[in-house]
Amino acid sequence: MASSSIPTVDLSPFFNEEGDEHWRRKAIETIARACAEYGFFQIMNHGMSSDMMNKALQLSKTFFQYPPEEKLKSSPGSGAPLPAGYSKHPDHSPDKNEYLVVLPPGSSFNVYPENPPELRSVIEEVFSHLVRIGSLLESIINDCLGLPPNFLKEYNHDRSWDFITALRYFPATERDTNGITEHEDGNCITFVFQDEVGGLEVRKDWEWIPVVPAEGKIVVNIADVIQVLSNKKFKSATHRVVRSKGRSRYSFAFFYNLHGDKWVEPLSQFTTEIGESPKYRGFLYKEYQQLRVRNKTHPPSRPEDVIHITHYAIET
Repeated sequence: MASSSIPTVDLSPFFNEEGDEHWRRKAIETIARACAEYGFFQIMNHGMSSDMMNKALQLSKTFFQYPPEEKLKSSPGSGAPLPAGYSKHPDHSPDKNEYLVVLPPGSSFNVYPENPPELRSVIEEVFSHLVRIGSLLESIINDCLGLPPNFLKEYNHDRSWDFITALRYFPATERDTNGITEHEDGNCITFVFQDEVGGLEVRKDWEWIPVVPAEGKIVVNIADVIQVLSNKKFKSATHRVVRSKGRSRYSFAFFYNLHGDKWVEPLSQFTTEIGESPKYRGFLYKEYQQLRVRNKTHPPSRPEDVIHITHYAIET
């Protein structure tokens, strides 16, 4: 029987230079266990205020409630590595979900809404906070895996492929409660904060565990790149969103990513150095991302043909 909740980790010891080493070690142990068993955990005292998170959610709610013609003024331009700006669910269902994607502040591809006026500055501030939190978590995961100091930081030093998405999930219909079907994320680490409606669930031991919204907490999930680098020591979490009846759900998801030109394969620390066979063949990250985008733009007729990280799995 899976636990009824995912672990929560207090990050305050990492923000205090004189923080108690005992509590830092306890946090690292909890994160290591969560990454191996769930691929999911929540963090508190992470350096971004609840007020900032709530303000971002409220401003995105205001934006998504504008008429379609106002939102479409922020439609993505051409040439971006991701469709930055406003868009709807890929199948254009009027009752599914809609997005506002923002690339790193300063990107020439960003298409910001003009209204509400504060939205741009707040999203950029949230983005900066989450980059810092991502760097901290990457360092902690580096320690959890027993890698040389700063190994992941040096491997993943380019932040130009990070992005943040504001999301609105429309209320469930009689026919459909699915917000996003079960999946794993294709990046390194994902951060999510959601409003009180909830709906995010993580799968463990074939059971679905609701991630209950909590004031000031951010959900963290390990994604495919970490799973491959660790040769499946750490788990890319399977998760989904179930929509509620009668209420829209608002959330932000930040994707701490990897530059597209990076080569991804199981590290020697988890293969040859310990006598283990690699569970994945290597690949260029942007090629995997192109396959994942194609899943959305040209969905296969058969679910089993959807590309997952298992596309690179080595059969044993």
